[in-house]
Amino acid sequence: MRWLLGLIVVLLIAVGCAYYIAGSGAPPGIAIDKPERVVGQTGTLDVRAETPNGRFTAIAIALEQNGARIPLVDLQASSRGEIAPGAPAPVTVQQTDPNHLHITRPLGKQSIPQLQSGAARIVVTATRPSFLKLRQLTSTATKDFQVRLEPPRISVVSTHHYVNHGGSEMVVYKATPPDVASGVRVGEVEYRGFPASGAGVANADPSLKVAFFALLYDQPLNAPIVAFARDEAGNQVKASFVDNVFEKPFKKSRIEIDDKFMNKTVPDIVEHSPELKMAPPPQDSPDMVAAFLRVNGELRKVNADQIAALEAKTSPTRMWEGPFVQLGNSQVEASFADRRTYIYKGKEIDQQTHLGFDLAVTAHVPVAAANAGTVLNASWLGIYGNCVILDHGMGVQSLYAHLMSFDVKVGDRITRGQIVGRSDSTGLAGGDHLHFTMLVGGRMVNPVEWWDSHWIADRVERKLKESQ
Repeated sequence: MRWLLGLIVVLLIAVGCAYYIAGSGAPPGIAIDKPERVVGQTGTLDVRAETPNGRFTAIAIALEQNGARIPLVDLQASSRGEIAPGAPAPVTVQQTDPNHLHITRPLGKQSIPQLQSGAARIVVTATRPSFLKLRQLTSTATKDFQVRLEPPRISVVSTHHYVNHGGSEMVVYKATPPDVASGVRVGEVEYRGFPASGAGVANADPSLKVAFFALLYDQPLNAPIVAFARDEAGNQVKASFVDNVFEKPFKKSRIEIDDKFMNKTVPDIVEHSPELKMAPPPQDSPDMVAAFLRVNGELRKVNADQIAALEAKTSPTRMWEGPFVQLGNSQVEASFADRRTYIYKGKEIDQQTHLGFDLAVTAHVPVAAANAGTVLNASWLGIYGNCVILDHGMGVQSLYAHLMSFDVKVGDRITRGQIVGRSDSTGLAGGDHLHFTMLVGGRMVNPVEWWDSHWIADRVERKLKESQ
């Protein structure tokens, strides 16, 4: 009798230990990737669940808002003890590997009519069987987000907006709520807006924004120009505001190039440009013309993208004041948007657009910063040779190319008139000069306006003053 009692005690202890061990196992892992912060008329629920061998008992997902609970997903294990892909629409279940399930479904007002503007929460509960299936191990994850069903609002505050083809403009506007993405869209090109406080507007409301923008030289005169505001839910609003657009004829020129020019410039540029993935051609090589065409076309585009990428580093604060300054005592050798036809041995071999001003004085002349800013680039930059790029804040930047040397380094804070380097003919240049251009939103624009004190006073200072 004692042995039977002892056996029962041992069995009870074994069952207790097994039950305890079963309960100490890890519950399923849950990750809610979407929604992120905001959902609108449309959106996506994206959940990943993990457990050994994908053996889930159940997965339930619900949306909670204003005290109501809306079931979104209800998955139960099959008779084989697993949740298999192929859940009823609109839910999609994929087994990405033996341990993971990926669950998605639409999330937004269009798919969930009960959804209302305001705070909401996703709740995910996943259960798996324990060791020997003695217990169920459960985990729960939640994620809070906002529902925005109404579009943001935008209103233009400044007046008298006139745009020259290839030129720049500025607008002051209000966008609410203040955290929405906003700016100006010209055709397909977007220019972001910045808080007006960064432009020096005292006590500016957070919704008051300033955006510099441009009608690029290669965009049509009738390209639509609108101020826009867009929230994370995809709700968007826009407003037209430009009073007039003016055509500005651009020059055309023929550039005669010879072997001496290509022997001087092309091998050096290729050697400095690993992105071309080619060896520098030997002097007077029959491959020289082909290399020149790659430099003048392919590398030019690569450099334009590199320059445009620097816009992401612009300061939200305006660092410049007054008109920008042209290189002192300089002679204009080429102007903005000059359409160049390249002639070699009497034949046309290429066409490119020159997006800046070529300014010449004497050899190795000191080059002064056109206005105050911060150095973003002070290094070799493809066709531009030794090149300095200054950020002046709020998407406005200036470029100084073909330099001999640098007097500044990246990160330096520069004052107007401070020497940044000396002129030369590095890069794709036939002689000693400064190639200068202005950039708005990372795109090259006509510098003439920025040199004009009347343009600065009317297109920038007046609008900021009126918005106080």
